Order: sequence, then C-alpha cells, then structure tokens
Amino acid sequence: MTDSKKGVVGGKIYAIAKTPQLVTSAYYIRKDWLDKLDLEMPTTSEELLNVAKAFTEQDPDGNHKKDTFGITGLDWAAFSPVFGSFGVPSGVGNGVYMKDGKAITSAEDPQMKAALGEIKKFFDVGVVDPEVFSNKGTAHIDKGIKGQVGIVYTDWNAFIRKEGADKVKAANPNAEWVMMPTIAGPAGQFDSPYDIGSTAGLIALPAKLEKDKNKLQKVFDLLNYVSSQEGSLLVQYGLKDKHFTVEGDKIQITELGAKEAGYIWLYQFTGRPEAQYLATKFGYAASDIEKSSKLNRLRLYNGFIDLPGEFNSADSFRYANDVALQIIYGKKPIDIFDRLVDDLNGKFNYKLYTDQANKQLKELGYIQ
Repeated sequence: MTDSKKGVVGGKIYAIAKTPQLVTSAYYIRKDWLDKLDLEMPTTSEELLNVAKAFTEQDPDGNHKKDTFGITGLDWAAFSPVFGSFGVPSGVGNGVYMKDGKAITSAEDPQMKAALGEIKKFFDVGVVDPEVFSNKGTAHIDKGIKGQVGIVYTDWNAFIRKEGADKVKAANPNAEWVMMPTIAGPAGQFDSPYDIGSTAGLIALPAKLEKDKNKLQKVFDLLNYVSSQEGSLLVQYGLKDKHFTVEGDKIQITELGAKEAGYIWLYQFTGRPEAQYLATKFGYAASDIEKSSKLNRLRLYNGFIDLPGEFNSADSFRYANDVALQIIYGKKPIDIFDRLVDDLNGKFNYKLYTDQANKQLKELGYIQ
C-alpha cells in the first residue's frame, strides 16, 4: 500500500514519504458466545444482524439479565465492513474514491443510500451499543472486555496483543475473541477503507542545507542507511546477535533485545516494513496480523486532495453526517439522501470539492 506520488507537487519532490502504517482493523467476535448459542460465524450482513440480535436477546453471558449488545465500535467505523460490502467507505461525504473512471464521494454514490438502509436495520432492532457514536478512546474495547458486547470493530491490539489478552483473561478466563472474516455483499468484501494518499509522516529538509553540500550529503547518507537492509534491521531491532538473531529469513528478538531496544523506533526515519516488524515483535499474534493486513480494503485518495479555499469542509461533512444519522435512527425517511448532493452544493459549494478531487487525481495520473 505505497504510492510514489506522496510529497510530489507539480511533478517535483518536496518531501520524502515514510513507509505507510499497517491497517489491521476488523470485526472481532466472541467465539465462545457463538458456540454457546450454537451460531455459525457470520459471512453476510444478514447473518451479522442475526448474530448481533442473538447476542443482544439470548443472554450469551448467562447472567439472566438483558445487559448485552451485539455490536460496537468508534463512530461509523463500527460498520466499516457493512459499508464496504456495498462498495462505499464508512461515513458520508468526505471519502474520495474511484468509480467508473472518475473520482466520487459517498454522498454522490447511490450505494451509500443502500448501505445506510442496511445499517438502519441494526438500529431498528436495537442490537447496537447506544453509545456507538459517543465512544471515545478505548471505550468500545472496554465494553468488549467487560462482556457488554459481543462484536467489536477494532484492531488486533485490543484482544490479541498480550496487554489486551491479559485484560480479557482477568475479566473472564472463558472469553474467546477471534477475528471475523470480512462479510460479503453486493459489491464484494471490503473492510475499512485505506487512504493511499495518507502517510505516517513526510521528511522535508530546510532549503539552507543546500548551501552546505557536505552536511546535506550526510543527511542523505543517514536516510539511505536506515532505509537499507542493514540499517533498517538496526533501527527496528538493535544490534545483530545481541538484540536479535537471524536464521534464514526469520528474525528472532533476544531476551536482551526485548528489554533494551524500545528506543530504536526514534530512528526509523523512513518507516519500516510494518507487517514483518509486527509479526516478529509479536510472534504470538503473527497469524492475526497477517490475516488483517491482507484484508481487501476500499482505496481512498483523500490525502492527495487540497481542499478549495471557498469550500467549507467542516460544515459540509458535519451536515452529511447529520443526515446519515437521521436516516439510521429513523428520524427522517431514507429518501432524503437523494437530495443530499444538491443540498451540499447549495449550502457549502460541495461541487468545488469534487471538481478539485477529479482535477488533482487527473494531474497525478489516477484518472485518464
């Protein structure tokens, strides 16, 4: 998931993009609850709804209280795979992606209306955490650990990484969280979207360095070294045969390396091969990291788009979000989505945004 156009303006390189971070988010589900209720792993939105309903209504924790919900997460991300099954990103209005050879946003895509209609079903039957749109930080994960919900949209850190797994075990030794396969829908299987225009960071050098060729070359030498195989291993793991060992293509962190090498990330100036690094550092979770890193994700191009000065992005995106919320909570009929683009154009000059997206993506070669 890399792109050579990051940091490029008018065909000239103004900054060096770091290696992008890995996206590992997915649905994690209580398998022990599935087993207790004799349910299969859900593979479609309809099956997901049925499981969420069972988790809400059939007392999966066995405490004889109606105190559990089916699904939670942070905001719209809680339904990323459902949105993805319709070929649209989670949230409304601010996700730029490609469709039929041009840049489009979810506010313009009829499939977003269909996705909202599907998600509304989950709210209609009361299987969603009532605080899903107000959860902050790790609130959604904490609810999963406490046994208040059976399906959480998060990443592998929450329940698989040792710190999270220890919390799960302390709360309930019998709880078993596993990563759920991405559900399928009319558009196929897409998990949370990935913005190929985003970056973990950009490296830019002050223009005055050009006057000191020797110092400038040393900076380039450093960047080149930490990006080489030898230098990359050094800044990831430490000293070979002291902090880590290599056997064939397998890297093993030593006991000393686990204790001393924490500072090394400061020198990972150009990034690191994230999937390999995480799998090496957290070998016990390698399978989950690999599976989640290979999930099919809708490609967004937001990071390449410069917002037009005359376009009120904050109010526009907030308005689109409010419309979507009114739809899923049943406060407004779903057909109000049909006039969303006209409303956005009239109130916030939304067309400036979509025109800008098409213009810039054409300049970058994404649109022919």
